[in-house]
Amino acid sequence: MKVVYFYQYFSTPNGSWGTRVYEFAKKWVEQGHEVTVVSSIYSKSDLKASKLVEDQFFEGIHVKVINVVIDNKQATIKRIRSFILYGLLSSYYALTLKADVVVASSGPITVGLPGLVARYLRGRKLLFETRDLWPETAIELGILKNKTLQKLCYWFERCCYKASSYIVTLSPGMTKNINQRFGITRIDDVTNAANIALFSNKVPFQSDIVQRGKFAVYTGNIGMVNNSYWLYGAAKCLKEAGRDDIKIVLIGEGQQREELEQLAKQEGIDNFIRLGLMPKTELVGYVQSALVSLVPLKGTPVLDTSSPNKLFESLAAGVPVIQNTNGWLKDFLKEHQVGFTLDPENPKVLADQLIWMDAHPEEVKALGKRSYEAAIKYFDKDYLADKMLKILEKTYASKR
Repeated sequence: MKVVYFYQYFSTPNGSWGTRVYEFAKKWVEQGHEVTVVSSIYSKSDLKASKLVEDQFFEGIHVKVINVVIDNKQATIKRIRSFILYGLLSSYYALTLKADVVVASSGPITVGLPGLVARYLRGRKLLFETRDLWPETAIELGILKNKTLQKLCYWFERCCYKASSYIVTLSPGMTKNINQRFGITRIDDVTNAANIALFSNKVPFQSDIVQRGKFAVYTGNIGMVNNSYWLYGAAKCLKEAGRDDIKIVLIGEGQQREELEQLAKQEGIDNFIRLGLMPKTELVGYVQSALVSLVPLKGTPVLDTSSPNKLFESLAAGVPVIQNTNGWLKDFLKEHQVGFTLDPENPKVLADQLIWMDAHPEEVKALGKRSYEAAIKYFDKDYLADKMLKILEKTYASKR
């Protein structure tokens, strides 16, 4: 098959972002399929470009890099402009690239534009991939407030689903949401994947900042959606309890990074540590050596459907997880006993949980063992790549 994948955030393991599309496409290429990814440049990926459009190749994957930069620290208006510009420029490739199946991977919802162009102007089979519930997420978080724009986005979302031969979501919660709202049955979930080999093979770890097993690690965006002040509050509670031997380490960038660093400096919270972006290959040592991995989100219903990369990487590393949503992740952690779900509004419960884990190494070891087993069974990248490929083949063969 010839697959064209419209996805704005492509990254390899040399970047500081999720590698799901890279891992999947690499496996499909190895099996004889042709894959072209049309991407832009995300600040956390390793893509670079000097021209407006560049053809680059990674492990046999053809990547058309559109030189439009997207950064979580950009103002909302600037990010929206970037999304729209990518949607317009990528539509040219929806018209010109040969494809048996086109994948439009959203959010943002504007990625649906090249998908619709490919579907209606070129007659391509369209698979729409929902990575988060746009525009519901933006509306519920107060990012998209204009009522007219909200209605327009909901209308466009409906158009994308209607045009699709099949829909893939990144979590069971998203699948349930779309099925209930639109009555769609040609839908399945293929979660983010875990690179078992990368995160499970032990690597040397030396740090002048933290001690193995004495820190909780958070990797990703530092901002409102990710409830970063909850992490700071927990570090402060640990400090006040005389347990600043337990550190909270954030590895990433984001809108709230500088203000949290400044606050920690002013209040003397020296067990709250922020490290910069780093490639996956460097990140592995921190995840493997952590007491627990933190997967916080703002306490809002739409985020209960989330599928964070860091969860799957932590499980693959054999590290238990603390998260704070009330959806499928809560159910999964409880069923498989691989972590804890805490109140997103109460940082003290996080501090108390970390103190308990530090005092119970055998229980933590058992949690880690089950975490690794769950990663192998449910989230192995090769298993999920094969699942996605079967859906692509079903899409190609469909009459829609």
